[in-house]
Amino acid sequence: MNQTCRCWAEIDRSALRHNAQVVRERVGTAEILAVVKANAYGHGLIRVAETLADEAQLFGVANLEEALALRESFSHPIVLLGPALPGERSTIAERGFIPTISALEEAEDFNQLAHGSPVAINFKIDTGMGRMGVLESRALDVLKKVSTLPNIRIHGVSTHLPASGEDADYTRDQLRRFGEIMKQFRAAVPLNYRAHVLQSAGLLGFVGHAGPFDIVRAGIVLYGISPLPEFQKLLKPAMTWKTRISLIRDLPKGSSISYGRTFIAPRKMRIATLSAGYADGYPWHLSNRDAAVLVRGQRCVVLGRVTMDLMMIDVSKIDDVHLGDEVVLMGRNGNEEISCAELARTAGTIPWEITTRIGVRVRRIYV
Repeated sequence: MNQTCRCWAEIDRSALRHNAQVVRERVGTAEILAVVKANAYGHGLIRVAETLADEAQLFGVANLEEALALRESFSHPIVLLGPALPGERSTIAERGFIPTISALEEAEDFNQLAHGSPVAINFKIDTGMGRMGVLESRALDVLKKVSTLPNIRIHGVSTHLPASGEDADYTRDQLRRFGEIMKQFRAAVPLNYRAHVLQSAGLLGFVGHAGPFDIVRAGIVLYGISPLPEFQKLLKPAMTWKTRISLIRDLPKGSSISYGRTFIAPRKMRIATLSAGYADGYPWHLSNRDAAVLVRGQRCVVLGRVTMDLMMIDVSKIDDVHLGDEVVLMGRNGNEEISCAELARTAGTIPWEITTRIGVRVRRIYV
């Protein structure tokens, strides 16, 4: 690695492919919709999609901007998982993206905007998420009306699991309800649409409870992070996040470190300043929480408050430490590992936020 690279993330493409194979083994012949929204969960949209292009049958993004960027390089069907703004709908119809709709009015608008061929849509049902979708009690009535629109083709019918990592009983009941809905749909509107309900936690922990499904939405699982801890051993984390030591100083007992003087040295200490901070995505909420980084395979505690561009660690016990040395913020070094789950737990957040907030000035290196 070039010594001028101050903060970077190494993305292991073989780990991405391994995780996709884990998904394939669990879901059989179902199509894999690889969720690459939010810059592929911080891993890099285009290069991740390139790596997974042979493993995935569809891609999922959050919005039109991401879909347009992806379409420059890939011909896969692209599902917009978030709602489209009215001003975006014409472009979505023209470019052949698959919008997710939550109301009859949306479908009617796309019906009017069709450019020579029907607009394929993802019909979303709200079975408990409360974020998008036609309410469960009204779904069949709305689907019947949507199915009569001449310029609309129902590509998929989906719902979302809000508690698959917290409430297994609720999730199993939700899957049962969705299965009943699909039976009603297929009896009343016997068209060639595909059902998808399982996301990362679902495909790991609930395949046996899902009933028939044609597509799975593989998100964070592809990046080697399990939303259900018991399945983490199956996956390989794809990202190792690194920075460098930019300064080493010996400070006397009683020295204060960082804003607010929240850490006072209890003894003489050797302090290393790292070339990373919250502007790079390292959470400010890891300040003063005994968060650690890895230097030469050893844990070093983060001291005081994380600042915008820099952070300080204790290297008093590390022999032969030098300016420019690599430091692992997240990932494995020697026999030690700082997992994404550990960072999230210490910061009081979730793994999804850790990777997606890693900033644009953090260079992605693909290995």
